[in-house]
Amino acid sequence: MKRRIRMIGVVLAAVMVLLSACNVNMGEEPAKGTDTGSKTEAGVQKVVFWHAMGGATTKVVDQLVANFNESQDKVQVEAVYQGTYDDLLSKLKASMGTNEGPSVVQMYEIGSRFMIDSKLITPMQDFIDADQWDAAQLEPNISGYYTFENKLYSMPFNSSNPILYYNKDLFKDAGLDPENPPKTFEELTIAAETISKKGKAVGANFAIYGWFMEQLFASQGAEYVNHGNGRDDLATESLVNTEPGVKVLTWWKELIDSKAANNLGRKTDDSKKAFSAGQVAMILDSTAALKGLVDSAEGKFEVGTGFLPKPAGSAEGGVIVGGASLWMMNSRPDTEQKAAWEFIKFLTSPSQQAYWHINTGYFPITTKAYEEDSVKENLEKFPQFQTAIDQLHQTKLVKATQGAVMGVFPEARQIVEGAIEEVLNNKKSPQQALDDAAKEITAKIQDYNRTVK
Repeated sequence: MKRRIRMIGVVLAAVMVLLSACNVNMGEEPAKGTDTGSKTEAGVQKVVFWHAMGGATTKVVDQLVANFNESQDKVQVEAVYQGTYDDLLSKLKASMGTNEGPSVVQMYEIGSRFMIDSKLITPMQDFIDADQWDAAQLEPNISGYYTFENKLYSMPFNSSNPILYYNKDLFKDAGLDPENPPKTFEELTIAAETISKKGKAVGANFAIYGWFMEQLFASQGAEYVNHGNGRDDLATESLVNTEPGVKVLTWWKELIDSKAANNLGRKTDDSKKAFSAGQVAMILDSTAALKGLVDSAEGKFEVGTGFLPKPAGSAEGGVIVGGASLWMMNSRPDTEQKAAWEFIKFLTSPSQQAYWHINTGYFPITTKAYEEDSVKENLEKFPQFQTAIDQLHQTKLVKATQGAVMGVFPEARQIVEGAIEEVLNNKKSPQQALDDAAKEITAKIQDYNRTVK
């Protein structure tokens, strides 16, 4: 009997050793804050990076990640493309409260208020302060958008501004100065009408894109929502129906009515295609579109660039940074967040910013990147980009150009696009369409605010 008991004990001991060696979970809950799956088999810290950079830009993101992974042996970053910005936001919301989310996530600028209010992020300023990292190396007109109460909440990633693109050959053919693009609404109207009357192309086209309305407010030094563009306190009211907005939409409608401009709908790709085909002389688009537009026009015409136009005599203004930034998720263990911070710091280095800028057209977020030989050579090849740099640097950072923030910005942008369509399609006057849009946006803002107070 004693021998049988001893044999059972030996067997049980062997089983326990085997289970321990195989790291079998016996059903116990992991301690709070325990890293339960963020390490690779080799013990290297894993970081999951969700992003929305599709098409050719995906390859650039993958290369940046590969550059980081090859630069050291302590952290391994996995980049996961999640579709459009809206798709990514939906997936992030679905992952909240689970262990399935990312370590760091790219979020478009208009999602900033939601990210802060979610209480699920660690401000980037915490890592900057702990590491004594010099934030002065960032472009102030870029980092300014993501700064709230003197705290940088996220790290800028892909940053752009809108500029005016124009066909220098069509300008010359119409007797216009190809080296002097229009700077005001009034000058653009004259140029568009002159070109259209020649019959070779339509003078202008602006895609129905809410971002352009936001930028044309800033160009007039005007705020888009109340309470200091939502930066002094939570915005409670849309200002899209104020005089700056009515000016924009009235001017836009007059261009269409006079046939100095045409309406190709909401897709910026359709606008770019018309421009590249020489069918339209002027368009508005992101600085990130520059390389593609110059390449597509090669051998056909010369592309010129100019500042975003504004009404003559309007208040001093500028442009707002667009694009997206990187946010740290506080649901991940501290060790994982610190590893993600190492990746983010790597991305801000001059050499990596130079690579990003040259291969995507987005601005470098750090000033020292402009000192890289590769950036200087790229600027010689694409001198049109100097316009974008000058426009960024000449923008005075005030509340209007720092950019509006509201928790329902994605919905607000869609509502404004609907209002623009109503005006261009003769369904409403500019004032009525914007009054209705402001009312709807304001109601959504106030509903949202009740959920976060």
